[in-house]
Amino acid sequence: MDVDEYELERETSAPIEMLEHYFSAHGWACERSGDEEIVASFQGSWAQYELRAIWREEDNVLQFLALPDIRVASDKYAAVYETIGLINEQLWLGHFELWGNSGLVLFRHAALLDGDEGALLSLQQAETLVEAAIEECERFYPVFQFVLWAGKTPQEAIAAALIETQGEA
Repeated sequence: MDVDEYELERETSAPIEMLEHYFSAHGWACERSGDEEIVASFQGSWAQYELRAIWREEDNVLQFLALPDIRVASDKYAAVYETIGLINEQLWLGHFELWGNSGLVLFRHAALLDGDEGALLSLQQAETLVEAAIEECERFYPVFQFVLWAGKTPQEAIAAALIETQGEA
């Protein structure tokens, strides 16, 4: 095996194993539950995120979840569902959900991993899965806070949170 083959082999791995390497390389605390699940913790700009990946070998699907520690009281469900609908219209990869039984808001997406050599996850795929989830959670966290704590409508919250600044102060 030459150096290039060795480097290429190191850049793909079993899905949970690759995510464990990725999390460890970033210094994030993580814990595995066998070959099917891993949970990591990441401190974002707005909140502490739980990052969770679940491997379903029978389907060759890696499900990735980011939980931004947003809990919704039942009287705010309607506003948050509307907010999620408006946000999800803007997303290319993944979607936000509200889990009704727990009131948790989360971001979720999945990757179908199928190949000639079995289901492997590349470093680039791992980075895309994780970074997309974190970026969307960071981008939309203020929107949920405006709806939940400031009493803004979903439209007002999105307009206020997604204002792009121009120039420098």
